[in-house]
Order: sequence, then C-alpha cells, then structure tokens
Amino acid sequence: MYKVDDEIIERHLSGKIFETIRDTADEKGLECYTVGGYVRDIFLHRPSKDIDIVTVGRGIELAEAVAAKLGRNVKLSVFKNYGTAQIKYKDTEIEFVGARKESYQRDSRNPIVEDGTLEDDQKRRDFTINALAICLNKDRYGELLDPFDGMGDMDRLLIRTPLDPDITFSDDPLRMMRAIRFSSQLAFDIVDEAFEAIRRNRERINIISKERIVDELNKIVLSPKPSLGFILLEKTGLLEIIFPELLALKGTDMKAGVGHKDNYYHTLMVLDNVALKTDNLWLRWAAILHDIAKPATKRWDAKLGWTFHNHNYVGEKMIPGIFKRMKLPLNEKMKYVQKLVSLHMRPIALVEDEVTDSAVRRLIFEAGDDIDDLMTLCKADITSKNSEKVKKYLRNFELVRQKMKDIEEKDHVRNFQPPIDGQEIMEIFGLAPSSEVGSLKSSIKDAILDGVIPNEYDAAYEYLIKKAAKMGLKPVKK
Repeated sequence: MYKVDDEIIERHLSGKIFETIRDTADEKGLECYTVGGYVRDIFLHRPSKDIDIVTVGRGIELAEAVAAKLGRNVKLSVFKNYGTAQIKYKDTEIEFVGARKESYQRDSRNPIVEDGTLEDDQKRRDFTINALAICLNKDRYGELLDPFDGMGDMDRLLIRTPLDPDITFSDDPLRMMRAIRFSSQLAFDIVDEAFEAIRRNRERINIISKERIVDELNKIVLSPKPSLGFILLEKTGLLEIIFPELLALKGTDMKAGVGHKDNYYHTLMVLDNVALKTDNLWLRWAAILHDIAKPATKRWDAKLGWTFHNHNYVGEKMIPGIFKRMKLPLNEKMKYVQKLVSLHMRPIALVEDEVTDSAVRRLIFEAGDDIDDLMTLCKADITSKNSEKVKKYLRNFELVRQKMKDIEEKDHVRNFQPPIDGQEIMEIFGLAPSSEVGSLKSSIKDAILDGVIPNEYDAAYEYLIKKAAKMGLKPVKK
C-alpha cells in the first residue's frame, strides 16, 4: 500500500462530495474507501462520474448521513434487500455499500452475502484492476490498497482475476462478458488462465438474464475497436451461445475453384469502420446486421458464381426475431436498424450504375432523415483488398453525395408528402376511400420522384387530372 500523490487527490478526491464523505465517516467512526472503477479510471486517465464507496459497517447509514449533509440537490435511493444506497448529486452517482464477503450456489448467480472486511470485499471483485481501494478517512486519506497488484496489471495491460478464475467466472458468469468488454474497451489482454477459464465455463452464461448480457454486449459494440471484443467472444465460445446468427457468417465455400469472402470478418471490418466515424450504437448495430442474411440467401450460380440475392430484405425481416431474443428494444431503434439494413445495397448500386436523378430521388425519399447514416454505413462497407477498386468506389461515392445534395436543394424530396393528399383527391373526384384514390396518390408521388413533374402543387394537380381522365374520372370540384 502507498499514498496517492497530492496532485491526484486534488484532481480526483477533493471537493464537496469527498469532503462530506470523509467527515461523515470519521464522525461515525467508520472505515471508508472509494473502490473499483472510479479508482481504476483515475490511473487510466478516464473520466468517471460513478463513485463506489465501501465502508466497514452499514453503508446505508453512511449514505443517509451524507445525503442529509449535501442538502437539497440530492436524490437518495435505499435498497435494503441488497444493503446498498445510491446518492445522485448533480451529475455524479455515488453508490454506498458495507464491506462484505460472498458465497455462491451452483445454479444461481445471486450470492449469499455476509458482513466482511475490506480485504473480503476486494477478494470478491471481478478483476485486479477493479480491486483497488483508496482510503477516505482523514488520518489515512489517499492511502492506496492494492492487494492483488492491480496497478501492475494496468502497467502490463492485463485483465486478471483476484482469485481462481474458474471460481470467479462460475460464481458470476456475467464476469466472462465483463472481461471481454474491458479487454475491448481498454485494449488489454486477458491472461491465459482467465481466457481458458472463460472457455471452460462458457455454458454458465445461460443462467444470466438476456438483459444483462446485452448490456455488456452493447458496451463491447461501443468500444473503440469493437472487433476485438467480438473475436474474443468467438474464440471463447460465448458468441455461439449469445449470437449464433453472427457466427453463422464465418467461413467460405468453394465451387469450381471460386470462393466468396468470409462475411464474418467482413462484418467486423465494417463495424470497425463505422466505429471510426460515430458513437451511434444503432448505426453500429446496423453494421453488425447488414449482411446477417447472407448464409440464408447464399446460392451457387454457374454463370454468376456465389450470389446472395435479396439478403438485405431477408436481413430486414430477421431483425425483429434477433432483437426479441436478445432483449434489444422493439421500437423505433429497431426500425431504424431495419431501414438501414434494407437500404444498404442501394447506394452501392448507384455507385456501380449510372447515377440517375430518379434513383437518387427515390433513395433520398426512402432513407429520409437517415440518409447520412446510410451513406456512412455504405462507405464503411467498402472493404475490398483491391486498392484501385476501393479508390474507384470512394470517388463514385463522392459523386453520389454531390448528386444527392444538388437534388435535395432543388426538389426537396426528403420525407416529402405529395402536394395533393388522399383526402383532397376524394373531394376533387367525389370518391369514397378506394384503391383508385391510393393509385392516384401513388402516381403523383412516382411522377415527382421520377422527375416527370416538379414537387409543386399546380404541376401535381395538372398531372392528377390527366391521370384520372385515363381512368374515366372527371373532377366534381375544382
């Protein structure tokens, strides 16, 4: 153990929150420490607004006293069943718990909890880098307790468990996901013993709720280079259990000496490319799922070679089932992912073919406000090893972007509605709701998107009258 230097104390362990915790703990005669992620992130130079406080004694009692002193801007939540309390103060969350030791039964991740010492509490932590503690009592303020050499593991860029990794992961199998998540976020290596223990205990992940698994998975997806985490999930055998559809993309087939690319590694490249551009979680999920239907649509054609016809539309239909099983949200976020997966081939087709105004208008209309995200995904999808081919595609992409900008400024087709709606069509021709009304409304929309008429009322009205006349309809109202 050693004293944290004054500069760190000044930057990370000073201010009203820590002073109040220190003074309150001393008044009550309680040993008090900040532990875990907040301490780890101090030394990794990462910002953190979540503070974990461990006291040798009743954590709830300390939290209640601290909240009373902090005053009006505090929200206190007490969880008596778990022996914990949480304070929300401005933009900071402080979790209080009494030091404890835990034991587990084989068929549950819910521990049997008993009061313990600080050492007991540090032993129950998942990784050595999360077992660090700094004393907050005045006479020992800033003293660092590091019984498992977590500081050394941070220097060595290692993820290691304080105790036997088989026990650590079997007791709480979510820690296997957390090990991979920290490895992905921090670019740390999981030590061999822990890695092999994850492989041995991978089936234990089935006792963890889907909600908690996907929470860790989303943190992997949001890491700086998500492929690192997915490759570890694959190599440990966890991916096959939690996300078999993604693993099904792995591998290549050969026919008549012709092979196709490995769509698993291609997908991870696309995901990493998107991650370089945005932190949008759902755009990253669109990258993960953009080719998810390729195994289901793979066919061999003697003339064309390997084909994956309509994999974008089949993938769109697969997404609700995947989201439901994995407990991802079945709302607008899912629909956003579906839209991008469905449309992700369209900009590529524009790049390959002659870029017509009509095709660009339709793409802008169908993508709506998500057009920029779609273009980000499609640009990330260019992963060819042929550098000349990549340069050509990127040049053409810029032409498509410029064409989109010019057309949108001129025609205003993003999210547009036809200038004449169904209600007005019924009034003009004295019609009840019918297929004829829908057909006329669609014809106006198509005429605008195809550039036959401008996106203006008078032009739409004149076109409508001519179209209706061919159907034997005359206006009853002008």
